[in-house]
Amino acid sequence: MSQISSITGVVLAGGKASRMGGKDKGLQELDGLPLWQHVARTLHKQVDTLAVSANRHIATYQESGYPVYADLLTGYPGPLAGMLSVMQQCDAEWFLFCPCDTPFIPNCLVERLVKNRGMAPVVWAHDGDRDHPTIALMHRQLMPKLQDYLAAGERRVMVFMRQASGHHVDFSDMKQAFINMNTLEEMQTAPRHK
Repeated sequence: MSQISSITGVVLAGGKASRMGGKDKGLQELDGLPLWQHVARTLHKQVDTLAVSANRHIATYQESGYPVYADLLTGYPGPLAGMLSVMQQCDAEWFLFCPCDTPFIPNCLVERLVKNRGMAPVVWAHDGDRDHPTIALMHRQLMPKLQDYLAAGERRVMVFMRQASGHHVDFSDMKQAFINMNTLEEMQTAPRHK
């Protein structure tokens, strides 16, 4: 990991989870463990420090011992707001963001993103069929751009990533690793392996 000296991993758990009936998605259990902890366990092995982006049940997330950062923008404006808020409250240089509803992320996630980053300030995962722009390695230099983008009322993650001169990294050899859990039904039928 010679290109990047230090990375803070961030579990994004700050959404409204409207497709999960408004339940806090990160706290829904899969195989006896809250979704967000599946993500945290995998990231913990790959990054220097770990944090959580959450807007509800903050005390529950804090029980993990990880720093928890709430959105500085009101009204649940989406994952980009969570990303910006963490960067504004944490002085790391690089951040690896990952949503709490992707419990099967691969152990090589950070290594591959770093290796294929080139000089881009942001890269994200692509599973061969679709982009996963919230599974992204991002440099803090994008903070002013991101602030302006959100202040203009924009919310689309993919549009911002492209405007920021980012590109995707191919993970088509491990497509199953990027399954995400959007509904309680999906959690009940999820593959029972990690």
